[in-house]
Amino acid sequence: MTRGPWHVAVLMGGWSAERPVSLSSGEGVAKALESRGHRVTRIDMDRNVAQRLAETQADVVFNALHGVPGEDGTVQGMMDLMGLIYTHSGLATSVIAIDKQLTKQALVPHGIPMPGGHIVESESLFTADPLPRPYVLKPVNEGSSVGVAIVTDEGNYGNPIARDAVGPWQDFPELLAEPYIRGRELTTAVLGDEALLVTELRPKSGFYDFDAKYTDGMTEHVCPADIPAEISEACKAIALRAHQLLGCKGASRADFRWDDERGLEGLFLLEVNTQPGMTPLSLVPEQAAKLGIDYATLVETIVEEALNRAGAANRTGQGHG
Repeated sequence: MTRGPWHVAVLMGGWSAERPVSLSSGEGVAKALESRGHRVTRIDMDRNVAQRLAETQADVVFNALHGVPGEDGTVQGMMDLMGLIYTHSGLATSVIAIDKQLTKQALVPHGIPMPGGHIVESESLFTADPLPRPYVLKPVNEGSSVGVAIVTDEGNYGNPIARDAVGPWQDFPELLAEPYIRGRELTTAVLGDEALLVTELRPKSGFYDFDAKYTDGMTEHVCPADIPAEISEACKAIALRAHQLLGCKGASRADFRWDDERGLEGLFLLEVNTQPGMTPLSLVPEQAAKLGIDYATLVETIVEEALNRAGAANRTGQGHG
């Protein structure tokens, strides 16, 4: 498949908590494609998205949505039914990867190190702790650290958590409770079948939450990370293996916690993002740039991969996958 010119529908926005991030990603992608001579139709997803996609008649859809329903298989299933070619992962992969518990069930049996933990009813947190403190509570199927709380002995949530304390228990009936892993935040991007680099994320205050991720100046990105070669290679190997086991397509990003007092035994995969951000502060473009892949080339590479995959599927009679 040659590099165009293509007509690309850039699907962005939506109504998840990550809408602002998606709009930023989508606009960056659209401008990059236009700079390379491609025709772009911007679509801010609403309930009429299927009709708008059908009317657009684009060669390919660049899925720049983040969170539900753009990252959980819902939109992927719709586009599969419509026979559309789209970037990033397909329905089954999206369903599993958006759900942190399903991701563990898919990866841990294959030797991928992930934290323990279990699903708890939010209501139960007001009577007892689900794990020894410190522990982490997070929504099962949100990204970008939306709704994450770290519960410590010194925390201001109360012991047990008070009903009037502000946290994810107010918005989600169930949460994933995991042991808190001290140490450092690492992330590795995968593009196609290659793990790129390892970035260490050093928030200026608190932890790497939604604001720290998307507010300029709140987090220092050390890329490549100043970590032992053994840890760097392990991150890349685990990220690529998880990408392959889950069936990810295009680009993905694996997030880790590393307890640097425990060496290799202290490295844990937290989650795999099938729709990683493409904003000016996002990690996949940053790692690609360090390897000499500029932003527009990165975007074209992701689109080209989707088109090539669709061409191969048509030759073998398979769907998007």
